[in-house]
Order: sequence, then structure tokens, then C-alpha cells
Amino acid sequence: MNLDEIEEGSEVFVDSNIFIYHFTGVSGECSNFLKRCERGELAAVTSANVVLEVLHRLMMVEAVRKGLVKPPNIVRKLNKAPQKLKRLNEYFINTDKIPEMGVVVRPITFETIIKSHIVRLAWGLMVNDSLVVASMQEEGIHVLATGDKAFERVKEIDVYGPQDVDL
Repeated sequence: MNLDEIEEGSEVFVDSNIFIYHFTGVSGECSNFLKRCERGELAAVTSANVVLEVLHRLMMVEAVRKGLVKPPNIVRKLNKAPQKLKRLNEYFINTDKIPEMGVVVRPITFETIIKSHIVRLAWGLMVNDSLVVASMQEEGIHVLATGDKAFERVKEIDVYGPQDVDL
């Protein structure tokens, strides 16, 4: 289902790729969705691990865009060149804007990590994805904004994503 179809007033959990597609200019639909969150039309929530994933991925994008490294093995190359890491800052400036977009950032507890294992066993998800579902369960949220089709396996949630990104 399309992001635009999320009913006004809905509680929605926001996955990392929504932010990444917005900040990198890949998806106008993600940008429109986040504007709806900022206007208070949607009660948007994410978790600390999602924000960390956004930070990491935007750092990699910025490093490549600035010509500091070239794919593949971006992380390994940056780990060997800490002076290049010191030249990266835009990824943080963008990520720091998430709460200003009307998105509440919730912490991850050890209990959430334990619950995520049950989610992985039930639905065959990767660790970060299972943390998203476990966080949603804890918050009582059933709507997920994501570009990740793996979540479509989880029968207890409604998945909405951008249609203007080739997934």
C-alpha cells in the first residue's frame, strides 16, 4: 500500500529507508509522508536503532558523494582512513532533524532485544527488522512506513511504502 494511503490520525512506525530516501532526494513520496508527520497529521514513532541505521547509511552515502571513497567495501575503506571520517558531517545534520519532523524517537531496551528474537523466529527477519517489529509491538502500533518488502511477511502489521522508488 502507498504511503499516501495512511489515514490521517494513524499511529505509524517509520523505518530507516523512509528517512534515507527523503534525505537523499530519492523519493518525493517519502518527503511528502514526513511532511504529514511534521504537520501532525500522523502520530509517527521510530526507535533509536532505526536512527543509528540512518546515521550509518547516510554517512556511507556522504563519503561516496564527496569522493572520499568508492564502492565496494565503503566501511572497510573508511575504517582505514579516520581522517576522511572527520570530514563527514552532513549525515548527522540531517539525522538530527528527525525529531523536528514530528517523529518521536523511542529507546531500545534489553527486553525489546529479547522480544526481537521471537519475532525473528516467527517471521524470518534480520536483526534490525525484527527490532522494528518488536518495537512496534511494544508501542501497540500496527502501521509501518517502509520500503522493505521483507515486512510484508509479518501478518500482524500493515505495511505502506513509497511507489516512486525501484525496490
